[in-house]
Amino acid sequence: MWYQQESEDIQISVRPLYCRTDSSPKENLYVWTYDVVIRNNGQETVQLLNRFWRIVDAGNQTQEVHGPGVIGERPIIEPGCEYTYTSFTHLPTSYGKMVGHYEMISSEGRSFKVDIPEFDLQLPVRLV
Repeated sequence: MWYQQESEDIQISVRPLYCRTDSSPKENLYVWTYDVVIRNNGQETVQLLNRFWRIVDAGNQTQEVHGPGVIGERPIIEPGCEYTYTSFTHLPTSYGKMVGHYEMISSEGRSFKVDIPEFDLQLPVRLV
């Protein structure tokens, strides 16, 4: 399932996938990968500078992740183009949520935030 949101003419689409092969429920380790597509629907070239994630597990424990770029890159995205990457997270519970934002700058020097839609991290129905 894809989660989608657009703000500041930037569309963010996220698809989380449970990674059974890397998870170990007996050790309270649940791993998800997530694909992200960042599409520039605006008229200006933009660059992703920083990321911020809030990850909440089923026990309401929260961790925050922030830092430069994504997967070691600070992509530049031309109008009408998109940038795609895959990353991962892990939780001690079989359910959680993620939400966040990217900090960007336009080719005109305008700094702004782009919201990342909240999405669920949950086991596929066939595994529950």
